[in-house]
Amino acid sequence: MAISPHEPTAVPLVRSWRAELRVLLSWRRILNRLRAVLRSALVTFVVLTVTLWLMPGVESNDIVDTLGLVAIVAGVGAVLRPLLLVGITALGGWGAMLLGVIAQVVVIVVALEIDPANRISGLPSLVVTAILAVVFAAIVDWMADSGTEDTFVREARRLMRGVRRRQSRLAGGPLLTFRRPSPGTEPGLLMVQLDGLSEPVLRWAVRAGNLPTLGHWLRSGSHTMRGWHTGLPSTTPASQAGILHGATRQIPAFRWFEKDTRKLMVTNRPRDAAVLEPRLSDGRGLLRDGGVSIGNAFSGDAAVSLLTVSHAALPGRSARGWAAFMASPYGFTRALVLGVGDVFTELHQARLQRRRNLQPRVSRSGAFLALRPASMLLRDVNVSLIAEQMARGAPAIYCDLVDYDEVAHHAGPARPESMRQLESLDRMLGVIERLAPEAARRYHLVVLSDHGQSQGATFKQRYGETLDEVVERFSGPDHADAPSTPAESEATREPHFPEPPLAPLLVVSSGNLALVYLTRYPERLDRTAIDRVYPRLVNGLVAHPGIGLVIVQTADGPVALGGSGSHRLVDGVVEGVDPLLPYGPRARHDLLRHQESVHIGDLVLISCVDPVTEEVAAFEELVGSHGGLGGWQTDAVLVHPARWPVTENELDGPDAVHRQLVEWLAMLGLRTQPPALEPFAERPDLFDDQDRPRLSRTHDG
Repeated sequence: MAISPHEPTAVPLVRSWRAELRVLLSWRRILNRLRAVLRSALVTFVVLTVTLWLMPGVESNDIVDTLGLVAIVAGVGAVLRPLLLVGITALGGWGAMLLGVIAQVVVIVVALEIDPANRISGLPSLVVTAILAVVFAAIVDWMADSGTEDTFVREARRLMRGVRRRQSRLAGGPLLTFRRPSPGTEPGLLMVQLDGLSEPVLRWAVRAGNLPTLGHWLRSGSHTMRGWHTGLPSTTPASQAGILHGATRQIPAFRWFEKDTRKLMVTNRPRDAAVLEPRLSDGRGLLRDGGVSIGNAFSGDAAVSLLTVSHAALPGRSARGWAAFMASPYGFTRALVLGVGDVFTELHQARLQRRRNLQPRVSRSGAFLALRPASMLLRDVNVSLIAEQMARGAPAIYCDLVDYDEVAHHAGPARPESMRQLESLDRMLGVIERLAPEAARRYHLVVLSDHGQSQGATFKQRYGETLDEVVERFSGPDHADAPSTPAESEATREPHFPEPPLAPLLVVSSGNLALVYLTRYPERLDRTAIDRVYPRLVNGLVAHPGIGLVIVQTADGPVALGGSGSHRLVDGVVEGVDPLLPYGPRARHDLLRHQESVHIGDLVLISCVDPVTEEVAAFEELVGSHGGLGGWQTDAVLVHPARWPVTENELDGPDAVHRQLVEWLAMLGLRTQPPALEPFAERPDLFDDQDRPRLSRTHDG
């Protein structure tokens, strides 16, 4: 019998489809799908029952009718959600956020409109009912998960599998497959920054058992923890300029004045960050070889920048993680509802502080009430974007999670509220670990912080006046009406034009660091010139009990002045009592290096520090602050695979961390033109094939 020439092709095709059917009809897959359907139906039933019961004018709430409505909602969702996802993906940016909220409401409105029982009529009533149902659904889902991130993980896995199947099709793979993509084998590096977390706080939280994910990595030996010293200024933009670009000296503070352009620069203002990025970049940033920047101040020369301040744009159409998060009922809508709950939690926690007369404390109302849920929403978005990029196989990813830093600014770095935020970040690391098998690479995880925080009553609370007012008192007839600038995470509004005229004496504060500029003079003035213009200024500031250090340029180089003595920074000559003693053994080195920064003030001020409690007096109204010296604000942390070599005994400054991360990228084979290191292929001892992409085992080292 003749054999058709098509049979050799047809036989493998039939076998392939049989294999696909076996995967689709496996009992485990069917059971998991049935559980998901039953859970979704039960949640929808409870939500609709409660919502219809609350709505006035609803005469019938029959169980059979409600079950029918559950089926209608499921059918409408199955039809509309894919279409809405396409629309959300096409819109991108703000359009995706808006349509993401509307999508959930539209599904319920359409289902209620075609409900045979016709229990809700009129568009306003339909919309109100739908909004209530969406809110209740978010709450019930969260309660059903016992406050865990299970639904978030399921949605992220679905996103990752979709991304990988799409990439497989584009690469010539099968058009339709039910097989789950196998875990990637090529190495990748995921760097997660926990903003504002000091090494002593993290070490204490791990030892207390409050961080199960990080604690497991450290106790199992896959990872080790070490502190690193940020130096001055201890701020996110300065640290990220160093970590991502190796260019710390371009950032003298969180905000500063540039005499040549006569502009006040604020680093979390997108317009200013965009100006700064070209100054930092030499094309050799940490993420230059196809890396991804998520939620950072600067890009690190990444190929893809998402929610990066210097790029000043929301993710566009190509970021399916953004669109999927917005479209999912477990994404943006859930985060929005739980964020509102966070506002009430914040109000309760602030009231407890007042009733207990907890000191030090600051006001936690106003803009901070919006910042707290916004940071939680940003965290979930960032993890969704990380999941997408892991599925795409990005070789290196660097993401900043800001939750802890935001709360610690207003509550205090070691207060219960801040520790709860740290615990939520630990859960997010657990989410990333659970998502690792879906990734297109075998990711190794490095967790680090950019600085710590120091606690203390503010300068104004202690002395009844702001630093601006103190400077004005000692500056004679000149009035230093320096523009008031809000806390680090709040200074995002564009300035009004035209800008007010500059004061002749401008005070620019960043935590307990302040830069004072004589704006009429294009060059930086030394002590003699400042005394000539403002004879009482330097001596008055030195004598103030809230100011620990005044650094000024002299004929012998920069000198740190204190109330009872001085310290010449170049050669270490001390007269009287050394004013640097309360700031630790690194203070001279930090201050001398800071003097090399561009656009530094004519005067540099550091607030006092309590030698017993290590509390500082922030020049801003923040109970937890960073930017200067004193306390834990310069004690950052690095958690990395335990067997990876660290070439420097002490990681001193963000630039040193940058060099170390670059060496690890080169070791993994992810860096072109690497430095002289042993190639990845020749160091099999550093990577165990049994290790998951999760992390590498850990000691508390």
